Amino acid sequence: MTSNAVSQAHRIRVLVVDDSAFMRHSIVRLISSNADFEVVGTAVDGIDGVKKALELRPDVITMDVEMPRMDGVSAVREIMQTIPTPVVMLSTMTVQGAETTIRALEAGAVECVAKPSGLSHELHNVADELSTAVHRAHLSHLRRHHALPTIPSIGSDKTTGTKGVASHLVLIGCSTGGPPALTELVPHLPADLEAGVIVVQHMPAGFTGALARRLNQISPLEVAEAANGDQVLQGHVLVAPGNFHLEVGPDHTIRLNQGPTLHGVRPSVDIALRSVAPIYGKHLTVAILTGMGRDGAEGAALAEQGGAAIVVQDEPTSVVYGMPRVARELTRTAKELPLEKIAEAISQAVIREVRR
Repeated sequence: MTSNAVSQAHRIRVLVVDDSAFMRHSIVRLISSNADFEVVGTAVDGIDGVKKALELRPDVITMDVEMPRMDGVSAVREIMQTIPTPVVMLSTMTVQGAETTIRALEAGAVECVAKPSGLSHELHNVADELSTAVHRAHLSHLRRHHALPTIPSIGSDKTTGTKGVASHLVLIGCSTGGPPALTELVPHLPADLEAGVIVVQHMPAGFTGALARRLNQISPLEVAEAANGDQVLQGHVLVAPGNFHLEVGPDHTIRLNQGPTLHGVRPSVDIALRSVAPIYGKHLTVAILTGMGRDGAEGAALAEQGGAAIVVQDEPTSVVYGMPRVARELTRTAKELPLEKIAEAISQAVIREVRR
């Protein structure tokens, strides 16, 4: 076998699904420009995408959100039930597009990329982001995925009233596979949790607001995207906005910045943890969930030195067992648990520390 044949055999095989002929051509051109990828086919809508997925058995699928006949969310659900395949959602940066993308991630998609308007320079600008997303998707595993039941909206049943500044903090860090993990974890945190919560999820700008709104719909706690000057309040969840690092000041207020990326990401779990570890000390609980790379591991080790409780998601329930694995390796006391047990572990850690 020639070296060229060997390299082709190891390429990541990609199926492109989009109802726009121009976008299909542009996405194919972008993906094909990377020697690691091979475009094995295209599809014009969700129904065609499911059919081509079954026929071509690609390694990764890029999926448009809004399409005729069958939209991207329905196509993801169908693919996950018939031939589980890592899916990267390509979404327009509108409120509706972002909201729908979150539903697609709940349905089993593992990455999302902001879809450019179609101008040539904008297409070029997302080339690196798209390549990274395809690589991450290829490293994911979907052994555990199942169709999620419909999650009821909490609506007006939320606990209301003024909440004081939190003396205990829960910091949750995640990346690939994080949105569906968060939709399982956050709704199971109790309404009377005696802690503030910060979520640092690696996502592009624009999608984190939709994620926060979705979590707010289905959780007993108040959830919002963090803004400069927000206070860390008991019983409130703040989601770090995409493209901003989040830090907490000594006065328990949020500080956002666009400093250099760390581990190639912004927001970074490590940067958030470095800021909160000296402030909260033993009144800190850290949960590192599914994700590629090592972001959060060094911060978790630093937090552990100050007495923080550390929980990491186990390999069987992680879409990518990268961040949790490294965090477990760099800490001494981390509890490794399946996703469905992490909310209870967080609650118990907070209760133990509050009652001391």
